[in-house]
Amino acid sequence: MRTRLDTLVVSALQQGSAVPAFTCYDFTTALAVVGAAEQAGRGAILLVAPKTAATPNGLRLIAALRGLADGASVPIAVQLDHAAQWQVIADAVSAGADSVLVDGSSLPYEDNIALVRGVRAALEAQGADVVIEAELGGLAGDEDRAFGADAAGADAAGLTDPAQVEDFVARAGAQLLAVAVGNVHGKYKGEPRLRWDVLQDIAVRTHIPLVLHGASGIPAAELVKAAAMNVGKVNFNTELRTGVLALLEQRLAAHRADGENLQGLLAEWDREARSFAAAALGTLSR
Repeated sequence: MRTRLDTLVVSALQQGSAVPAFTCYDFTTALAVVGAAEQAGRGAILLVAPKTAATPNGLRLIAALRGLADGASVPIAVQLDHAAQWQVIADAVSAGADSVLVDGSSLPYEDNIALVRGVRAALEAQGADVVIEAELGGLAGDEDRAFGADAAGADAAGLTDPAQVEDFVARAGAQLLAVAVGNVHGKYKGEPRLRWDVLQDIAVRTHIPLVLHGASGIPAAELVKAAAMNVGKVNFNTELRTGVLALLEQRLAAHRADGENLQGLLAEWDREARSFAAAALGTLSR
């Protein structure tokens, strides 16, 4: 059943859990995620990257994800991730996204607030009931790429300043806040070094749910701490994609030899993505 993002996340936090969010570049992965969520009896979030949403097929994917969420037996939210351009946001909402991460984290502080407020006002003017997530602090890396010149660890990430959180939340008006506490997009260089002390400081300064991006690569023993610090949403991308691509690379030859057996290959794709989603759901659930 399609559910508002804030409702889904707050409900999970009340049970001492967080909700995993998975970037879906295709419908096969989304089917696997929802299947894992239904098997676990837990909610999940389907994310669409802005580069995907900026294309006609990406908008069709959002519409398909909306339909998938409507028909699911567990709460599912559909969110446009890391968006800053108004036209991409407006088109994605029209296609079926019911929440948006309005990402002004690379902008100066006041400009970040202005962007979030402006998008919220424009959506309200159109009568759109959309949940807004904002981001304060800069995460290293690129959410669409597993590695690159800027893939790094905590030293390269711009940590969220806890002293800014109360003012930012009050003025920006977002319902969720993504924070930078040493997490990065893509693969870490070395071991992840999350600043749990910074996260704890942030958690006591705001009552809205917090969001942890760049969770791929963070050990499960660390992620289980998240909900206790008001983190109600945790984003996964890199490990999901790399796992699926590794499986396809390994199994492609066999399925081509078996009469170009695409159906069989898609079944293995589903199992790999479903297994990853199930593990994330288990880690974050209580």
